[in-house]
Amino acid sequence: MSEHAIHPHLPHWHRSNKGEHRFPVVIVVMLVIFLQYALPDELAMGIQHPICITEAALALILLALSPKRINKHHMPTRILGLTLTTIMTISNTASAALLIGFLINGDAKDPNHLLLSGASIWLTNIIIFTLWFWDLDRGGPGARAEAMNQHPDFMFPQMSDPGYAPEHWHPNFFDYLYTSFTNASAFSPTDVMPLTRWAKMLMMVQSLTSLLTVGLVVARAVNILH
Repeated sequence: MSEHAIHPHLPHWHRSNKGEHRFPVVIVVMLVIFLQYALPDELAMGIQHPICITEAALALILLALSPKRINKHHMPTRILGLTLTTIMTISNTASAALLIGFLINGDAKDPNHLLLSGASIWLTNIIIFTLWFWDLDRGGPGARAEAMNQHPDFMFPQMSDPGYAPEHWHPNFFDYLYTSFTNASAFSPTDVMPLTRWAKMLMMVQSLTSLLTVGLVVARAVNILH
């Protein structure tokens, strides 16, 4: 008997599912590590290379612990994932702060170098907040696979109207990546609405960080070119 038959009152997105693969997420994490490693020395913390090595090690451990699908809520793995995202967040925030400092003080002279560094930090910011959204919404991917938490932190259009999605639709990593990208680009939510206070706070912080980075980088680059 299907789960819908057992629990007909459950919305279509709140049923258990087979879970997501870890591998695509690890590939995206490795992209973040590469971008952080490639930042110029003046925008990287003095211990940037050891931090990148630590991040890569944590990502590989996560892949080893769940090499296939994330179909169960496993607290040690979840703590490792949150630790990895926290380290990447601190590292990228420090680089963004250094970049903003250079822009305000007028120390950056090369507009090409400035734009490339700003774009790298902005892209990293998008991926990091994707990880936060993905790993916190309804308790994380494992908890979503087991349908442990009924109340969502993000309302996707497919959740508000079953006619917009197949019967067994549920948000995956790409949906959170899209949410993060549009929030960083528009500086506000678009079609995915934050429902809980922590979700609203994260989106506020991301919008502010993106606005400062993009606005100051573009303004300074235009000023240098003129």
